[in-house]
Amino acid sequence: MIDINFLRANPDAVRENIRKKFQDKKLPLVDEVLALDEQRRALQREGDERRARRNALSVQIGKLMKEKNTEEAARVKEEVVANNERIAAIEQEAADIAEKLKKDMMAIPNIIADDVPIGKDDSENVERERFLEPTKKPFEVPYHLDILERLCGIDLDSARRTSGQGFYYLLGDVARLHSAVLTYARDFMIDKGFTYVIPPFMIRSDVVTGVMSFEEMDGMMYKIEGEDLYLIGTSEHSMIGRFMNTVLPAEQLPLTLTSYSPCFRKEKGAHGIEERGIYRIHQFEKQEMIVICKPEESAEWFKKMYSYTVELFVSMQIPVRTLECCSGDLADLKYKSIDVEAWSPRQEKYFEVGSCSNLTDAQARRLGIRYKTEKGNAFAHTLNNTVVAPPRMLIALLENHLNEDGSVTIPEVLRKYMGGKDRIVPKK
Repeated sequence: MIDINFLRANPDAVRENIRKKFQDKKLPLVDEVLALDEQRRALQREGDERRARRNALSVQIGKLMKEKNTEEAARVKEEVVANNERIAAIEQEAADIAEKLKKDMMAIPNIIADDVPIGKDDSENVERERFLEPTKKPFEVPYHLDILERLCGIDLDSARRTSGQGFYYLLGDVARLHSAVLTYARDFMIDKGFTYVIPPFMIRSDVVTGVMSFEEMDGMMYKIEGEDLYLIGTSEHSMIGRFMNTVLPAEQLPLTLTSYSPCFRKEKGAHGIEERGIYRIHQFEKQEMIVICKPEESAEWFKKMYSYTVELFVSMQIPVRTLECCSGDLADLKYKSIDVEAWSPRQEKYFEVGSCSNLTDAQARRLGIRYKTEKGNAFAHTLNNTVVAPPRMLIALLENHLNEDGSVTIPEVLRKYMGGKDRIVPKK
């Protein structure tokens, strides 16, 4: 959510930002917000005047009663009653306007960075850097499900019976490899100085609307029937919500946190062969990193965070690249995003395995996350980044480390988490 003071002073800049995100349907919101804001401030002025008048009338009544001027005192009391009725009406009207104003403000996208490339969707994202040379296997690389099945590492049929489409059982060494990746990612981030956290996996609606836009919420979140609770789509939601309505001591910033959680997503609209298997699923696990910092620190932390993901993948000998997300591919709360994509030898192209985002103070304004300054309290900046999400990570690992005999070489950094094993051998 942007600062109302910024919108008042720069309505044209807000409109231009909306156009850059190709959300022209939201342009009327700017004028609507300005009108609602003026109404709210007019009501506030009238309310202040009437409360001051009420105090003056109370003094007048006391004086009249002392003078035994009961007739005039009765008339003034009637004015007090009418004045109080209007104050009550003003307060209700102001509350209704404030609710509508907040809803409109939450629908207006965050101001994007000046250097964000302008484009309509992810097809116009811009490559920034590559790390490790992409390899072409001297043999045909099977679809990842075929690899998993030959390793006796997955059971989709049983999962469809127990849970439906978009779920799976991981088995044996593959399941162990999945856990090894998560454990390695956890230790990797701890070694970077991040504090390890396991958060709640359900959050209330006021946290949900604080961490994401209404559109994202509808497309991602599972609601618990009969409860004001949602299953988290990523631990970021719960991690940022932890600091809702808090004022943090400045000396505690930056907060650098890494969190594990299962993630639950509707994944509306997924289709095609690359969307099947374990690429887009309703439940997966992830290691995340979260930073809450002062505004002047967020640009540097943004670079550090996605570089850590790159470093992690490179340590497992998986070629990756970074992509700058264009304006149309940025979610409403995001100021700037970098996607990390891993090389797929089967497809001979890159695919997304993580995303790093700087949300500036957009989440903090929604959730009331502040820190103390010499001039008073200020909104913090929040950032999040995927360390690793094993379902997609597994695809990248399996394809890049697949051998011609069907075995998969375990990257050296993972072997201590695999009991010293250096390979997973097919059983079919």
